[in-house]
Order: sequence, then C-alpha cells, then structure tokens
Amino acid sequence: MKLRSALPLFVLLTLPLVLTAQKIEISLKNNTPAEAQTRTQLQRLLAAHDLTKWTFTRTVEIDEKAIPHSHPVLTLSTRHIKDDELLLSTYVHEQIHWRLVQMSKETDDAIKELRVMFPKVPAGGQEGARDEGSTYLHLLVVYLEYRADRELMGELKAKQVMDFWSGDHYTWIYKTVLERARDIGTIAFKYKLVPTAAAADKAVPAPGEASRTR
Repeated sequence: MKLRSALPLFVLLTLPLVLTAQKIEISLKNNTPAEAQTRTQLQRLLAAHDLTKWTFTRTVEIDEKAIPHSHPVLTLSTRHIKDDELLLSTYVHEQIHWRLVQMSKETDDAIKELRVMFPKVPAGGQEGARDEGSTYLHLLVVYLEYRADRELMGELKAKQVMDFWSGDHYTWIYKTVLERARDIGTIAFKYKLVPTAAAADKAVPAPGEASRTR
C-alpha cells in the first residue's frame, strides 16, 4: 500500500522538473490575435509532449508575416493555427537547426557523405532548399524531424505530416527522406547527430548566430 501511494507523489514531485526543463520563452512580433492564438497553441503542445530531447534553444518568436526560420531567433508563423501536428513538426524542424549548428563539424562530415550518396540534388524552387549546400543540410534536418515526429505523434501521424510536406515545400528532400530514411539515418547516427535526452543540457537562449537556417 505504501508503494502504491508513493507513486503518484513521485509523479507530482517530478512533473514540475519536466515542465521547468521545457520552459520556453515565447514572444509575439506584432501582438496580433493570430500570434496570441499560436502562442497558446504552442504552449499547449509543449505541455502535452516531452520535448526535452528536441530542445536546443529556449527563445521563440511568433511572427505572422514571417516564414519559419531558426536563426537568429527561432521564429514560427501563424500558418498552422488549426493543425497541431504541422505546428509541432515545424517547431521541431527549427529546433533541429540549432542542434546541427552546435555540432557543425559533425554536420559538415555527414554532408560530405551525403554528397557521395546523392551526387546531384535540386537547389531552389519547390523541390530544394535555397542552394545546394542547404539542400544537403536539410536531408539531415528533415530526417531528424521525421524521427522526432514519430516519437511525438506516432508513426501514422508522422507519415501524414511528411506526406503533406512532400507536396508543400522542399518536396524532393521530404520524399527522399521517406524513401532513403535508413541510409540517411546511418550517416546521422555515425556522426552522433541523433539527439539523446542529454542533448537538452546544451539548450541555450538565442544568440546572434545566423547560419544554417531554414
């Protein structure tokens, strides 16, 4: 009986630690109703999911006029105000950019192998990122995004999100990650780019770093 009664107490005692570890500062760029609603939506998602493993910066801005990007401050739009999964996936995507900036050498080494695996990649347009280098970088970002989505949403919803992105933007990148996830994953694991819970210790406030963004 003592063991049974102690378990809920343990949960209650540890829950604040989890919530504190996930504490994210969220500001509004234009202070509009849509931005405020997106902030509330994101706060709800942060409370519902343990994102410790996928948190690398704790400063977020909501800007309804912006395209989501990671640097210098992780910025989200109000586009997915009615879709929790797409907002969560976008948030994780931009967090992952911070991870790869923190591990720039490992990321560069992984990209060298991706260049051998995929000698020709699209740049610009709907298929690729802004340039060839960014397309290779996003093969890693999107692979890790897919891993995070599966952990947070489950396999079915994660696949639905990836399918949506595959017809929305970076279409070649998302389709390639779906088709070659095992191959790309092998490289990501080789260079220890796949985060563990301990990676949260490296989460930092957003400085003026402006490289390797979405």
